Parts: sequence; structure tokens; C-alpha cells
Amino acid sequence: MQIITRDVPPRATWTLEQAGVHPLLARLFAARGVHSSEDLDDGLAKLLPPDQLLGITEAAQMLVTAIQAQAPICIVADYDCDGATACAVAVRGLRLLGSNHAHYLVPDRVTDGYGLTPGIAKRVAATGARLLVTVDNGIASFDGVQTAKELGMQVLITDHHLPALLDGRVQVPQADAVVNPNQPGCPFESKSIAGVGVMFYVLLKTRALMRSAGIFDAATQPKLDTLLPLVALGTVADVVKLDANNRRLVAQGLKRIRAGHLPAGMAALFQIAGRQTATASTGDFGFAVGPRLNAAGRLADMTLGIACLITDDAAHATTLAQSLDQINRDRKSIEGDMREQALAMAEDMLDAADEAPPAICIFDPDFHEGVVGIVASRLKDKMHRPTFVFAMSQAAGAEDELKGSGRSIAGFHLRDALDLIAKRHPGVLLRFGGHAMAAGCTIDADQLDTFETAFQQVASEWLDEKTLTRQLETDGALAPAYRHPDIVDHLQQAVWGQGFAPPVFSEWLDVVSQRIVGEKHLALKLKHQGQAVDGIWFGHTEPLPAKALLAFRVDADSWQGQRRVRFLIEGQQA
Repeated sequence: MQIITRDVPPRATWTLEQAGVHPLLARLFAARGVHSSEDLDDGLAKLLPPDQLLGITEAAQMLVTAIQAQAPICIVADYDCDGATACAVAVRGLRLLGSNHAHYLVPDRVTDGYGLTPGIAKRVAATGARLLVTVDNGIASFDGVQTAKELGMQVLITDHHLPALLDGRVQVPQADAVVNPNQPGCPFESKSIAGVGVMFYVLLKTRALMRSAGIFDAATQPKLDTLLPLVALGTVADVVKLDANNRRLVAQGLKRIRAGHLPAGMAALFQIAGRQTATASTGDFGFAVGPRLNAAGRLADMTLGIACLITDDAAHATTLAQSLDQINRDRKSIEGDMREQALAMAEDMLDAADEAPPAICIFDPDFHEGVVGIVASRLKDKMHRPTFVFAMSQAAGAEDELKGSGRSIAGFHLRDALDLIAKRHPGVLLRFGGHAMAAGCTIDADQLDTFETAFQQVASEWLDEKTLTRQLETDGALAPAYRHPDIVDHLQQAVWGQGFAPPVFSEWLDVVSQRIVGEKHLALKLKHQGQAVDGIWFGHTEPLPAKALLAFRVDADSWQGQRRVRFLIEGQQA
């Protein structure tokens, strides 16, 4: 690992300090591209206007018409946290706007596959729905949209994924309306908005049209800001880039959660995870609440997660949260076994080769397809290579197919790599899609070797020694005056995430003592600029030298009634 320090523009730092920003935060924000206090204004008035989204007026008008006619509306959701929160926002928002007939359907990861398929369209039609609304999916569902239209339904697609490339051109399905900032011709500046954010914007525009029509006025219109806690959760959990607009959405959601204004299901998930809503942070979304929702989509049925987010019954929410927590425990157990097996396979691969391959491809017939994405992420982190993990498909009639999930590193666009493989080896990829850093595909089992060879060939062409060397960007040294629990609290209240990384500091530290705890963690006694501080390196057991250049985050814990700062080690300079 190579530890590098971010550049800190002095003028931007000075400007932020003069505007009253804490000196440490001014330095951190400036290093992440913030140039003025205006960039930190998280007020709702600073959100990008809905009208920037191509197709949003048509989409909103369709919803207004359906609400006024009390026509049945069916939301077709995705089975991850973004899809679940987007579905909950859609159902809750439509009910607030006056719909009494908004319901939802969630595809099953195993039996249905991803998105609006023809089979899903038929199931929606069987419910009597007149308007089908996709959330966090649909932009590549050409056959599903066509089937839905043939069955007499209107189709509204809300999505944020990249459109499909067909015959060398970017194309979108022929729905009645499509709202997606990444579709051709859309001027919306925040291309990184999550699916839940897109649906929230559609509801804002719908309310605006209803207000213009005299259905509501400023005093009687429903308060859609009550949906922001769900928007914040889905945005962070989907690991989209936290650009300025996304940071505002997350900040607004966090403010409401900390004030105690959040859905009963979210409150129950916070409680069962042992997290406090009064001090809610983006870390709680990414590491506590989000995984419990995602587990339902991986191992069970995301209907359970959506029901938890929609209910207003606290007792029922607690029961659902307990079920989600147990599913997450099961997911951890399955993932742990798969991860150990996959790591062993990867290490065998390394032992058999003269040097590490530029990409990793792993398959085992005993792998569970619901957690291959998580295992791919863990392997990618461990090996610092683009990684695909495959499992046998469990879908009916697809017994000879493998379903793979991939995760990537900086400099390797995973979806574009799959597109190139499809062009070079027609027929190898049955289906594929995704983003730069995460993607999925389905292949015939007998094509695995061809896929692996092609995947590694693209990686060898696109990646060089520099990109294959793990780099950890840090914020340099931490002044001793800032090694204080109050500073830790201050940092944790800020909005951090993908593209706006949480603070990681780095400097030479004296290692006074070290011991292994819990069989897989290294507990440390350190000296930081001459002063004693505790540290821990989770998931690491190799001993450190007496002095080491370490990257670390700051955390605060309690000991004998007193709060103290400890360092959470992130890496060591090789």
C-alpha cells in the first residue's frame, strides 16, 4: 500500500475559516473540492430544481392524473437498499398526495432476476394496476416495458443507472415517461443521484403541478420533507458519489433523524443495531441500517424490508426489524464462509502464477448467489484487483447458468469492460449491466473460462503498475489539539461518503505494544507526537515494527466513565 496525502488548497482553506468553519473541517473540506461556505449550504432551497430532469413534467402529470382518478398504481422496486427506500418514498409520497391505491411489487433476486421483466409486467397487470412505476430500475427493461404497454398499462420509469448500449447507440425503452439523469439529453447536473433521489424529485414536481392546478396551496400541500430520512439512507447505502446535491439531501435527512422525525421502521432498525438516532451519521446508514435492509434482498424477500419502511405501527416495525436483523446474521455467516473459501482460491491462484493476475474471477458451485457481490467487494479490497465472483443460478430453467457480481478499482470501468467483452466474444454474456465500480452479468456455465480469460485480457490492457498499486489518500498529520472526543463528534456530524471520503489521517507513530484480540484484530498502544493513545486494526494480525507510517481514523469510546480518543488503523505504508 502507498499512503499519499491530499493536496489542501490554502486559499480555499482560508476562505472557509474566514466564513466561520472550524479550522480542521476547513482543511478537510478544501481538500475535497469545497471552495466557499456556499458550497456547504445544505438548505432545501439550494437543491437543484426538479425541472432540470428530462421527462419529469410528463412523469408528474401522469401521477397527477392517476391520483385524481384514484387509479391503481403499482411500484416495481429493486431488491437493494436504494430500491427499497425508493419504493417506500414512492408509496408514502403518493399516499401523502392523495392516492388510495398505491401498492408495490418487488422482483425476487433468484426467481425473477433484475428489473421490469415481461413476467413482472404480467404480474403487475394481474393486480389491476393502470400505471406501472419503476424505481431504481427500468432503464434497460425493453421487453418488460413493451409487455406492460401491450397489456394496456402506462409505464413511468424512474431510474439512475446507465442506459443500455444497443447497436452502438445509447437507447432507452419506449415508456410513457422516463426520468433518469443519465439518459441522453438530460441536463440535470447531479448525474450521481440515487434512485431514491430521482423518485423524490418526481414527487416534488407532482406536488408542484397539483399546487398549480389549485388542488393544494402553500398551506395545505403535504410535507414531502418527511421523506428525506429515507432519501438520505438510500443515497448513502447505494454508495453513489456524494456531490453537493446529494450531500444536501443526506444532510437534510440526517437533521430530521437527529430531531426524532423518522419512519417507525427506520427508528426500529437504528435501535436493533444499537445506534442512536440523536447522533445519527452516514456511517450508521452504511454499516448498520443499510446492511440489514440489503440482507433481505440477498437471502429472503425485500418485501419485508419495504414493509418495515412503510409501516407507521411501532410494534410492527420492531417485529419486522428483528426479522431483518436475523436475516442479516444469516447473511454474515454465509458471507464469512464464502469469503474464506474465495480468499483461499485467490491465494492458490497467486501461488500458481509468477505474478498476480490483473483481475480476479472466482466460482464455486456451493456459493450463494445472493451474497456474491459482498464477497467480490471483500476480495477486491483484499487483492486490489477488479473482481468477479460467480454462483450457480437458482432461477427456474437456468440451471446451467452462472450469475456473477463484480467490483472494481479506480481506473477500471467495470460496465465498459463487460461491454468490450460482449463485443469481442459474442454470446459469452447472456445479460450484463451496472456502473463503473459495480456490475453484474449472467453467463453459461461452460463459458466461465472464456469469460475469465477475456476479463483478464481487458484488465491487462487498461491497468498498469500504478493503478494496480493500492493507494490510500489521507489528510496528513493530526494536530494533538484535535485528538479530543469533541472533535470526533464534530467530524462524525458532517456528511461523508463516496466521492467525499471520511477523514483519514497519516503519520509516523511509535508502536509501544501490540496484541491480538478476538483472534483477528490487532490491539495497539501507540505514541502520537509523544502522547499515548490506543489503537486497533480490525481484521489484521500481522505485527507492526516499533515505528510505522500508519493511516488512521479517529474514534471515541468510553472507559471507566470517561470518553477517550482511539485510532482505527486503515493501513500501513509498504
